[in-house]
Amino acid sequence: MDFTEIYKQSGNLVCFSPGAHFILNAAEDVLIVRRTDTLQITRTWTIGPPSNTLAVLSNARQSSSSTTPSDRWISHAVHLLAASAKRGIVQVFKLADENWNARIETGAEGLVKAEWAPDGRSVLCFSEWGLRVTIWSIVTGTATYIQFPIHPDRGYAFRADARYFLLAERHKSKDTIGIYDVSDSFKLVRHFPLPTANLSSLALSPTGNYLAAWEGILEYKIHILSLAGDIQGTFCPSPEPGFGVRNVAWHPTGMFIAVGGWDDKIHILDSLSWSAASTLELSSKIPSGVTLWREPTNWLESTQGRGFLSYERLQGPQTINLNRVDLTKPNPKSGTVQLEWNKTGSLLLVRYENVPTAVHIYDFPTPSEPFVPRLRCVLLHLKPVLHARWNPIRKGSLVLCCGTQSIFTWSDEWVGEVGDEEDMAECIGVPASKKYETKDVRWAPDGKGLVLMDRDTFCCAFEVEEGDE
Repeated sequence: MDFTEIYKQSGNLVCFSPGAHFILNAAEDVLIVRRTDTLQITRTWTIGPPSNTLAVLSNARQSSSSTTPSDRWISHAVHLLAASAKRGIVQVFKLADENWNARIETGAEGLVKAEWAPDGRSVLCFSEWGLRVTIWSIVTGTATYIQFPIHPDRGYAFRADARYFLLAERHKSKDTIGIYDVSDSFKLVRHFPLPTANLSSLALSPTGNYLAAWEGILEYKIHILSLAGDIQGTFCPSPEPGFGVRNVAWHPTGMFIAVGGWDDKIHILDSLSWSAASTLELSSKIPSGVTLWREPTNWLESTQGRGFLSYERLQGPQTINLNRVDLTKPNPKSGTVQLEWNKTGSLLLVRYENVPTAVHIYDFPTPSEPFVPRLRCVLLHLKPVLHARWNPIRKGSLVLCCGTQSIFTWSDEWVGEVGDEEDMAECIGVPASKKYETKDVRWAPDGKGLVLMDRDTFCCAFEVEEGDE
C-alpha cells in the first residue's frame, strides 16, 4: 500500500469524487480539488471566513456534523456544494468552469444542514427549529417548500432509484410520512400517519418496497410499512429490554433487517413474518470455532510505524473483557454502536459500546443453506475503534482505525498455500515523519483507495497493483 504526502484540512471535510478521479477538501476558508493520480491541485475556491465554514459536501452522510458533506457528478461536470450554517449561506461551484457559481441565502429561518438530492440538480436546505425543508433547483432557480420535518439528520430517505423522497413530518402533534416525486419538482404523491408516538428514525429498504420506522429510546418497537402506508408488521422483543432501538440495517437484498438496541442483542427479522428469525447476542466467551484476531502489543514501536504486521491469530475458546454498564445513569455505554452489512450481505459487522476495542463479524448463509448466522471472527485492539468501513466494491474487505498512527484491515480474499481463500488481518503503519493519529478512514468509491484523516491533516493510501510493483 502506497501513502501520499500529508495535506492540511479542516473539520474532516475530505472526500473522493464519485468517479474517484478527484479528491476534495476544505482548508479553513478554501475549497481544494486535486487529481487522485497525481494529487496536483486542479481548482480552488474561497468560500468565506474560516469561522463560518462548516461543511463541504461529499457522497456519504455524516450524522456527527451539523451539515452533511456531499458532491455529485452532473452530466460530464462536477458540482460542489459548500454550506455556512452560521451565516445561512450555501454556495455551489462547478469543476469545469471556475467562474460559475450559485448562491443560496436562507434568511431568517436559518440553516441547519444542506445536502444534494441524488439527481444532482437540487439542493435540500433544512431550516432551524424544524420549520421546513427548502428544495432549490440549480437548473431553474425555483424553490419547493415542505413544512415541519422531524429530524434533519435521520428523518428522511431517497429511494434507491432516486425517484421518490420520503420525509418524516410532524403535523398536529402526530408523526406522518410524506412521499414526494423528485422527477416532478418534489410534488406530493402520498401522505399518511405513522404508528409511532415519538419517531426516532426511519430506514427505507434497498428495494424501495418497505419503510422501517422506530420509536424513541424509551420504547423498543419497530414498525414495517409499505409505501402505501399499510403496516406490514411490528416487532417488540419479549421481555421488554427497557430501552429502545439504537441501530437498524437493511440487508442489501431487503430480505432481512438487523435491529440492535441497548441490550447487546441483535434481532434479525425476516421479510415474510417480520419476526425474529435469529438473535445474535454479545458474550465474553469466544467459542472454539471462532477466530480471535488480536493486535500485537507495541507493534508500532517495534516497526517504527512502517510496513505491515499480521494480527495475532488465536484459536480455541477465548475470553474478552466486557465493560460493566450502570443502567441507572443516563446514556449507558452499552448496545450496538454500528450495524453494517457488506456489499453482498454475506457478512455483518457489529460494534458494541461496552467492548469498544472489538469488532465482531458475523457470517450469514447463502439462500440455499439453512439460515443459521454465526460469529465468524473478532478483531481485538489495544485502543477503542473509532470507525470501521466495508469496501464498497469488494465483498470481504474491511478497514478500521483506532486513533493511532496506523490503520487495520481484514479480508477473506487472502489465498493460502493450497489455493483456498482464507481470512487475513493486518496492522498497517502510516509512514509519517511527525505524529499522525488516524481519526477517520474512508474508502474511495472504486474501492482502491483510502483517505486517512487526523485532526487537521489528511493523506491518501492506494493499493499497489501487481503490475505496478
